[in-house]
Amino acid sequence: MPDSENDLRVTYVGGPTALLEFGGLRLLTDPTFDPAGSEYSTPVYVLRKTQGPAVAFEALAPVDAVLLSHDHHFDNLDRAGRTVLDAARSVITTTAGAGRLGPGATGLAPWESREIAARDGRILRVTATPARHGPSDGDRGPVTGFALALTDAPDRVVYVTGDSVWFEGIADVARHFAPRVVVLFAGAARVKEVGPAHLTFTAAEAVLAARAFAQAAIVPLHFEGWAHFSESRGDIERTFAEAAMTERLSWPVAGRSIEIALS
Repeated sequence: MPDSENDLRVTYVGGPTALLEFGGLRLLTDPTFDPAGSEYSTPVYVLRKTQGPAVAFEALAPVDAVLLSHDHHFDNLDRAGRTVLDAARSVITTTAGAGRLGPGATGLAPWESREIAARDGRILRVTATPARHGPSDGDRGPVTGFALALTDAPDRVVYVTGDSVWFEGIADVARHFAPRVVVLFAGAARVKEVGPAHLTFTAAEAVLAARAFAQAAIVPLHFEGWAHFSESRGDIERTFAEAAMTERLSWPVAGRSIEIALS
């Protein structure tokens, strides 16, 4: 666990997948555990995974909750990822996703909350936040983000964007919350078969988010490991450097944990 019960530990698995240890709870974001080289065919396009998981799921268990931004894209929930859902105490996702996944999943509409009790009796409130998976006329959703706050420390918020671009809904999150950490799904994903628009944050949009969440460390996720990302870590680093905001970035290290103080 983190050094302080109010701090955050992030163990990076790869792609959108990380274990967040916060408030005595173990929370797994969008589980992807298939090996490198896996391919996922749909009637329209093929997604290709270029990196396997840096940590096996067994090394992360037990998991109290899976925070699943959406269930309908393989780069956020792959085949092996689906098998771990049953191993978690709970799965929190979109209302549409919960309908597809069945009774083991809880669906939340934007701004709805669910409380999870830690083993030490502390309570974590998980609030679903708006997300838009692409341009307004080509949204690949529905998708959700998550704001995480302990009821006894409500000012220490961790925000997970899920797959989203910058839009007015993200600005609404900034008006509701002042997170200390933003786990930001970057990479400017583009799938040419569905159009030229980016489907996740560009580096420039990540800078906009950093300005909107002025108190937050920015932890990029989902910027590598899949062939359809159009921007890399280097693009994010360069754009933040040009904005004189390099110090805002807290980079995850595949297979290792980083700790971020929230106090």
